[in-house]
Amino acid sequence: MLILGIDDAGRGPLIGPMILAGVLINKEQEKYLKKSGITDSKLLLHEKRISLSELIKKHLISSYTVSTTAEQIDLSINSGINLNTLEAMKAAEIINNLNKGKEKIKVIVDCPSVNTIAWKNTLSGYIEKKENLEIHCEHKADFNHTSVSAASILAKVRREEEISKLRDKYKEFGNIGSGYPSDPITKEFLRKSGLSLKDSGIFRKTWSTWKSLFPEQGQKTLEEY
Repeated sequence: MLILGIDDAGRGPLIGPMILAGVLINKEQEKYLKKSGITDSKLLLHEKRISLSELIKKHLISSYTVSTTAEQIDLSINSGINLNTLEAMKAAEIINNLNKGKEKIKVIVDCPSVNTIAWKNTLSGYIEKKENLEIHCEHKADFNHTSVSAASILAKVRREEEISKLRDKYKEFGNIGSGYPSDPITKEFLRKSGLSLKDSGIFRKTWSTWKSLFPEQGQKTLEEY
């Protein structure tokens, strides 16, 4: 049986894409990656993630990464598809792209929802071929399963690459920081350049952070959200 781990990076940021990555490996590769120090990306410095991502790419059967822009996230939410459902759709896209053979695959997804059963059912609805799949949706799967840890590293590295591109592209407007609402640098960037770049597609304007600072009438200060 093969193992397919799936994880996301960038669910919560105000700026930039949400990334999902899937890593398909066999048991021997799983053992090797675990022994090589593959663990939850949140526990690693970014320089270490980069070096481990190269190691992962050399010791897997296949991988697939999906990027969903801030603009696409807003379009989804405005059309009635919430973030959890959108993530289920993207996870299914990974599964559908990597599930090409007949061999049994144990799929392990780091579940974004508090209700793992309901989210698994949503995910299953978007999967094209299920006969050879054993699907597990778990909390903290990125910490407990090497395949998901590997996926979390690839997703995080890709997310940082995309943010780096945005930093370069919009550097004349200031430093965008990490893109997370809690980041003071990102807050300052939003306050100073949010309206100038409101149509750029880099902001998730369905987020409460954006709505609080730039309501339809009047503006609140950053301290008010």
